[in-house]
Amino acid sequence: MSTKLFPNALKVLERRYLSKNENGEIIETPEELFSRVARTIASADRLYNNPESEIKKTEEIFYEMMANLEFMPNSPCLMNAGKELGQLSACFTLPVDDSIDGIFETLKITAIIHKSGGGTGFSFSKLRPQNSVVQTTKGIASGPVSFMKVYDAATEAIKQGGTRRGANMGILRVDHPDILEFITCKDNPDVLTNFNISVSVTDEFIDKLKKGEKYNLIDPHSGQVKDSMDAEKVFDLISSQAHKNGDPGIIFIDRINKTNPTPRLGEIESTNPCGEQPLLPYESCDLGSINLSNMVHKLQGSYQIDWKKLQKTVHNSVHFLDNLIDVNKFPVPQIEKMTKMTRKIGLGIMGWATLLTKLNISYNSQDALQLAEKIMGFILEEAKNKSLHLAELRGTFPAYPGSIYEKEGLKLRNSTLTTIAPTGTISIIAGPCSSGIEPIFALSYFRNVMDNDKLIEIDPVFEEVAKERNFYTRELMEKITECGSVQKIDGIPQDIKRVFVTAHDIEPEWHVRMQAAFQKYVHNAVSKTVNLPESATKDDVRKIFLLADELKCKGVTIYRNKSREKQVLNISKEPGPLSVKGKITPKPRPDITMGTTTKVTTGCGNLYVTVNCDKNGSPFEVFIQMGKAGGCAASQLEAIGRLTSLCLRSGVNAESIVEQLKNIRCPSPSYQKGIKSFSCADSIARVVEETIKNFQTKKQKKNFPGDPPTLYLYLDDKLKNPKNITGICPDCGEILTYEEGCSKCYNCGFSRC
Repeated sequence: MSTKLFPNALKVLERRYLSKNENGEIIETPEELFSRVARTIASADRLYNNPESEIKKTEEIFYEMMANLEFMPNSPCLMNAGKELGQLSACFTLPVDDSIDGIFETLKITAIIHKSGGGTGFSFSKLRPQNSVVQTTKGIASGPVSFMKVYDAATEAIKQGGTRRGANMGILRVDHPDILEFITCKDNPDVLTNFNISVSVTDEFIDKLKKGEKYNLIDPHSGQVKDSMDAEKVFDLISSQAHKNGDPGIIFIDRINKTNPTPRLGEIESTNPCGEQPLLPYESCDLGSINLSNMVHKLQGSYQIDWKKLQKTVHNSVHFLDNLIDVNKFPVPQIEKMTKMTRKIGLGIMGWATLLTKLNISYNSQDALQLAEKIMGFILEEAKNKSLHLAELRGTFPAYPGSIYEKEGLKLRNSTLTTIAPTGTISIIAGPCSSGIEPIFALSYFRNVMDNDKLIEIDPVFEEVAKERNFYTRELMEKITECGSVQKIDGIPQDIKRVFVTAHDIEPEWHVRMQAAFQKYVHNAVSKTVNLPESATKDDVRKIFLLADELKCKGVTIYRNKSREKQVLNISKEPGPLSVKGKITPKPRPDITMGTTTKVTTGCGNLYVTVNCDKNGSPFEVFIQMGKAGGCAASQLEAIGRLTSLCLRSGVNAESIVEQLKNIRCPSPSYQKGIKSFSCADSIARVVEETIKNFQTKKQKKNFPGDPPTLYLYLDDKLKNPKNITGICPDCGEILTYEEGCSKCYNCGFSRC
């Protein structure tokens, strides 16, 4: 059976999923990948004495689900099933005990998990607060945030097999004495870059907040009240920081534990990196998503939900995910034990927004909310039916005695069944398919297929409707691409504008209401980003957090547009567009340049620094020579010169270069006319600085041409009026967008949570 994949899907599979040989050459087709996964997962049926003929039939069913783009398991399953590694789970939570042994034992397990392609969640709430006395050593405790930084550094050092980068969730209870330090720990965007953080908010805190009262801070080591704080001030700080850069989010920990299916095994303290999977310590969860955009058929020219197909897909998906637990190769024995005790699975969805457009329903409407409850209720009910059937054949999950289901007399195979997880890469594979339950990101955008040949890529449903309604033209599609939305474009019918809304066409309240509608029928939790415009205020963030509590969400994450953009990159002021694919390209060097050469005496000998300028008189390139040829010093100086020139030709502010090189010290400083030169690098900086001063005097202005200084971004793919941009993909150069708690690339599938 041949699989019909869109070009982006093929690109993602080739880059991240298809098997390669030792030379990095692809040795697997997409069909072979799906066959490898299906065969591996179906083999679990042998553990239950199924005949080979049935196992073969199950393998075919699993293959067809994936090949028809109806269901996709989480990425580690696609990557590792049928291979030596065999680690198939996406997310784990680990305990962080209040001892050096406990902290670093967990760190070791974290490294193993990240190496195998999983993400990890931690609650640091058991760690004693900063400046507490450690009785065994009489030393002073450094507090939770300091150990988070240790974990972050370890994650940074580990590459997940070249396919996924480690991601962590750090959680601290709102009543921990170090809560203020935790809330602000990501104030610097270069700190804890491998962590999402969330404050674990208690019912008591919310109650005190509503009453305008103080609440107690509890030392987790002694259990004693250490202090009290004004709930309003703490909540205000949470809102301020989330407004600033999206962190922290909030999880409602008491609400999560009210639905904990196995309370005898302990309390849930933390979630996976994107917050949709609350887990007990050492638990893992196996996730998969049904592509709702393919759960339709056309009747009399219009799309309708195919409920029978959806029912069949749910049953087969539950079977798939339950089998996955049995063939999984777990990172450590503790995780295998806990996972098989509770047998949690998380069946979710993707393609929700695409489905709505096919059904002619606006995302931001009551009709959409009602359909969300209907579909997710149907999925949960059918998942229960299949889990009941599996329990009859295979037995209930081992932790069933004392579970919430024993009280109900409901004998399930799995202690949880549904989760709505991020589907960044698997939704690209299953495309055209919107991500998770998020709105559509863009209806149309440019892609360069040759140096000067632009291809317009259009949302297939929108393109189909535009042609059916006779308003499709290339000129109109280009205009949509430039504007990023159809809402203000003439020539598009009003009913089309109503249906085809993108993330920032939607008021933030609708994001929360959509999350809450799905949460009613999700055992675990929902990954969803509440998008806010750049102009949103701190009070807007506060209202979202309170609305999420009111509507009984289990957690909430917000992202204010542009709040995570790295300001070291200033995009050139061409009319409008920011790139979908931006490359920093140095300006070409002209055949003739003019400049000055300065002789500088250093501790290692005479240094000759030549600074050439462009036609405007701005520093453009630097050549450096020492009086003696050869040796390490000469090669290092050549390297500094080349890199400095590259930066200058790429539009980097020359003053920033000076700042980096100036005052670097070596063992052999020197003096020249009473001025101390700390090193060769310092001397180079001072020569460039002098050139800048001369240039500024000549031009009688403070800045270089291109006010303000810009990097030359030559744009291959353009998207005007961009939303949710968090940076440039380190793998392919496309933009990174923020959705479902992650920065992800729609082009190559890179994600960073």
